[in-house]
Amino acid sequence: MEKMLRGVGVSHGVAIGEVRHMGTAVLEPSAEQVPGQDTEHVTARARQAVDAVAADLLARGQLAGGEAQAVLEAQALMAQDPELMADVARRVAGGSTAERAVYDAFGAYRELLAAAGDYLAGRVADLDDVRNRIVARLLGVPMPGVPDSDEPFVLVARDLAPADTALLDPALVLGFVTEEGGPTSHSAILARALGVPAVVALPGVGELAEGTVVAVDGSTGEVTVNPSAEQRAALARVAEERRAAVAASAGPGATADGHKVPLLANIGGPADVAAAVEAGAEGVGLFRTEFLFLDDSERAPSLETQTATYRQVLEAFPEGRVVVRVLDAGADKPLSFLTPGEEPNPALGVRGLRTLLDHPEVLDTQLKALAAAAEGLPVYLEVMAPMVADRADAKAFADACRAAGLRAKFGAMVEIPSAALRARSVLQEVEFLSLGTNDLAQYTFAADRQVGAVSRLQDPWQPALLDLVALSAEAAKAEGKSCGVCGEAAADPLLACVLTGLGVTSLSMSASAIPYVRSALAEHTLAQCERAAAAARAAESAEEARTAARAVLSGE
Repeated sequence: MEKMLRGVGVSHGVAIGEVRHMGTAVLEPSAEQVPGQDTEHVTARARQAVDAVAADLLARGQLAGGEAQAVLEAQALMAQDPELMADVARRVAGGSTAERAVYDAFGAYRELLAAAGDYLAGRVADLDDVRNRIVARLLGVPMPGVPDSDEPFVLVARDLAPADTALLDPALVLGFVTEEGGPTSHSAILARALGVPAVVALPGVGELAEGTVVAVDGSTGEVTVNPSAEQRAALARVAEERRAAVAASAGPGATADGHKVPLLANIGGPADVAAAVEAGAEGVGLFRTEFLFLDDSERAPSLETQTATYRQVLEAFPEGRVVVRVLDAGADKPLSFLTPGEEPNPALGVRGLRTLLDHPEVLDTQLKALAAAAEGLPVYLEVMAPMVADRADAKAFADACRAAGLRAKFGAMVEIPSAALRARSVLQEVEFLSLGTNDLAQYTFAADRQVGAVSRLQDPWQPALLDLVALSAEAAKAEGKSCGVCGEAAADPLLACVLTGLGVTSLSMSASAIPYVRSALAEHTLAQCERAAAAARAAESAEEARTAARAVLSGE
């Protein structure tokens, strides 16, 4: 019997296939104590398992490349955290087996993360995956993961760890649906990068029987259980029409009446450049430089290393625009040489620009490296600071850029509501704004971006969030300056039209989303986008906003 379920669509496309469930998690090891055991041998065994899992994560990252590699490298660092291993050793000395010591040590750390809120709580799923892999290795049982199958299928899971998502084979895994997660979770971001249709935050989907046929629409978030032949045919037609429209789109981003909206790519480093160029990106709207710093959590990369890396990216976009975000450390990206050790809520503490202003030598080196990297290149370099709260922050950053001799445009990210509310004030110090909608939603609604239970508040269609976007865009227009969006909201083709109608001047997203957004913009005039934006802001909920905008743009 046909039934419709609705979650949050996070990656475009339609997938129709039989359900296969994710491999079960590792069972809890026995808590039985082993008095008089050889603690050095048991601890060494635990260490060997940890190192093996970390090596496996690094290998998976190298195979996947790009954004996935950075995520998995961060997981490998998590696995080898010295404090965790010290706790394992203490538990072994108390009589625990290696597997139980690992299980309990990770459990204690898990509770700390879960209580921390915001970004750190979002790392719980990653930590659980690392723990399960280590315990499975110690127990000698298969790793939890993607099931084996001779036929393509739709993967259903409670959540997907980055290590599993990164190496999904799109020819085998037609799409996936998860009970947890949100539109900005690691799994969602990696799904978009892979081009796999995906729906997240769909409670109860794990109860579907193995082999049940489902149709997954990653654009609308709809999952049809046991679709009829007519429904399958209709979905196939919709998917084909979307593919045809996307394939036909080319050139710079613009509305149907010629209003230009540059479409830029979000990247983590040189490895992501090829996909951006292939997708027709007009430049880079967000270069996340923190991935370079995560290679060594003990010290900042040298001036020479940074210069070489930045130049590789800048050289790929001659005459193009490249927007670089300076180091965004703290919260879920702690660096031992920068990040405060004890904070009750790191996401609301010293992170982003606040960290850099406490360590001006790190910021100065990065800015000098960017200046050296751009020397002699015909590129339009723009540099922006994360977590700008007010004009004082913006001035401090602009002053640091000038002191470093950087010839570029200086900008501020709008991720804190105060920056949106006082955008004209911030723009007295900088030349452009870039809206990070992921964090802006998180801080506006007090809703952790990684927790599925509050995903409705992380929905970028929330009218209150659209109001803040409009405030920022209006301030930039009044000051004769630009205001882009570099959050994942820009990757939604329908929302991209609304953002354009709100006055946003550029959109930056995962490379795989660019053709979809280009196609959607080309189908509508600026006036239509403006009417859709007004309708969305007049709504009372994210779902109503989405429905209202779709009605305007479809002419209903």
